[in-house]
Amino acid sequence: MEKRNEKIRWVIFASVLITYLFMSAQRTAPGLITEQLMLDFHASAATIGFITSIQFFVYTGLQIPMVLMADRFGPNFFLIVGALLTGVGNMIYSLAPNEAILFFARILTGIGDSTIWVNLVLILGILFSKKEFTRLIGVAGMTGSLGFLFASVPFSAVIDFLGWRGTFRFSGIILSVCGIFLYIILTKKQQQALFVKKESEREKLSVIFRRIFTTRRAWMLFFCHFGIVGGFIGFISSWAVPYAMNIYGMSRMDAIQLIMLSFTGALIGAPVIGWISSRLEEIKRPYIFFYLINLCCWSTFLFFDGRPPIVILVLIIGFCFGANSLTFAAVRQSFPVKEAGFVTGFANTGGFLSAVLLPGIFGAILDHIQLTPGNSSTGYYYGLFTPVLFCIIGLFGVCFMKESKEISDILVDEK
Repeated sequence: MEKRNEKIRWVIFASVLITYLFMSAQRTAPGLITEQLMLDFHASAATIGFITSIQFFVYTGLQIPMVLMADRFGPNFFLIVGALLTGVGNMIYSLAPNEAILFFARILTGIGDSTIWVNLVLILGILFSKKEFTRLIGVAGMTGSLGFLFASVPFSAVIDFLGWRGTFRFSGIILSVCGIFLYIILTKKQQQALFVKKESEREKLSVIFRRIFTTRRAWMLFFCHFGIVGGFIGFISSWAVPYAMNIYGMSRMDAIQLIMLSFTGALIGAPVIGWISSRLEEIKRPYIFFYLINLCCWSTFLFFDGRPPIVILVLIIGFCFGANSLTFAAVRQSFPVKEAGFVTGFANTGGFLSAVLLPGIFGAILDHIQLTPGNSSTGYYYGLFTPVLFCIIGLFGVCFMKESKEISDILVDEK
């Protein structure tokens, strides 16, 4: 019986991880077809930027409510419905006849996407010991970066073969199948109900929220995540491909390969930066160091009038994005267990709020300067002030973040 339970928990872990892989991929995949959407729907840059960012807006707004619901009812229902909603959202996106349907489809996708990370973390905590959890959460983080990587050259190759509509329809079917498989594994195989309600004494939500929202430490973590996520996810998911095509004259495939390089940097950066923090037994100093490098990279775009040595910069920016996991290590360090889930959702809200704001701001700047072959460089130059500003805000958060001396208990495996 123990052997069977051991096997089923690894099957659950693999199933949730595969679902997370595809859900991460569809976050940035629309950035591959930004210009195609503008042509097909005769839409402005600001309109497409807003459609792209609405998924992140919904994701952001639902993080704290999702923490509350997951904490009370368990992860099963939300993981299953989240995968199905994301799948249906992608299929509707592929069939959209106008911008309004594109907008609605990304809202559905955002609702589904908002369920995955919180409930993935929760189910790992239920199935695995603390020592196993420490290792596996790193694997989960790398899976997200692998999803971003998949949404570059591989996804583009499928777009070339099936067209953008066929590709998004196909990804929607895959995610729907993942949802059905999760239903079988999480409920049928384990003979569990969809809702697994916890019966325990709970502090009033108003008291918890008041304490968190009036705590400086929580706000500093909010700003930390705000500054590092928006520049990477917000820019890569919407404007990086058209930027490389317009400014450097790259083909779409060359531009996507450039983005793939940035995703590769993120894939490597997360475990390396985590290892560095573990070796130093500190969070704040390495976080500041990589934040400063990130700020220097974004500032280099401005120093070179929007035409810097792009290859090395996107690789380093991707690598520095891996430092975002230090936000959650700091949450675990700074807050008691009963509050850590809420603060995790609050900090994650900050990160994806910046991913919401950046594409829309960038698109509005391009529209204002009238994106044409004659002045596109000027539009992108002024647009690139946005990630620089976001990074400065995040650096402020890291610098004023308080760090406990008991970091080794959080970052290092139990001895």
